[in-house]
Order: sequence, then structure tokens, then C-alpha cells
Amino acid sequence: MIYGISLILLSIIAVPSLILSKKPNAKELLDKVEPYQGWIGLVFSIFGIWGIISSLLSLNLLGSAPIWWFTLLIGSIVEATLGFLLGFPLISKMLSKNAPDYQQKSRKIREKLVPLQGKLGILGVISGIWIITASFLFTV
Repeated sequence: MIYGISLILLSIIAVPSLILSKKPNAKELLDKVEPYQGWIGLVFSIFGIWGIISSLLSLNLLGSAPIWWFTLLIGSIVEATLGFLLGFPLISKMLSKNAPDYQQKSRKIREKLVPLQGKLGILGVISGIWIITASFLFTV
């Protein structure tokens, strides 16, 4: 259940435009989180990668609880991807210290990835809600 809640919170950070259209007073809170967005994304990306590895290592659950296994796998993939998208500016900043031409390439890559962030954010909220629901329905 905590995994689902954390995925929903990550998705909310990833899709601020949708939240601001519904609640304009949420801008203050999102502005407070913005300086830490890269680090939050990087940490969640690592947790997502760990979740993918854990899912693959626990293939034995596929026989006894296939829905739960797929739920954890999909949630981990969404978490790793959203975390990477949020952490991408921080990662590119760290890597571009020694390579100035890398900054231009990373900006182009970021421009291509930003439209995916909104869609993945919505998928993350849906996945998080399903993970919370599935944790009550399919206890392993």
C-alpha cells in the first residue's frame, strides 16, 4: 500500500499542470518541491529499477498470484520511468560538467521526453490506485 501511495505522490510531482488546473493554490506546495525534484526523481528511479529486479527475481509468484506480480512489475516500470524523467535534468547536469556539447544534446532529449511525462504521470496515478486496491484484494 505504501508503494502505491508513493507512486501517486511521484505522479503528482510529475504532472503539476493537471493539478494546477484543478487547484490553483497547489502552486505554492509544488514550488517548494521543485528544487528537490531532480533528487526525488533519481531516488524513485532507483527504487523503480529495484522493483523491476525484485519482480524478475520473484517469478515464482507468477504461478500463485499473477495479477499481483504484473501489478508490481508495471508499477515498478512506471516508477522507474517517471523517476528518470524527473531526475533527467539533474543527471544531465552531473554528466555535462566535463562535456559542454552534452548539454545541447541533453536539452534536445529532454524536449522529446517532456510530453511523455504527463501521460506517464496519469498512468502512475492510475497504477498507484490499482496497487493500493490490489494490496487489499490480493494479499500474498
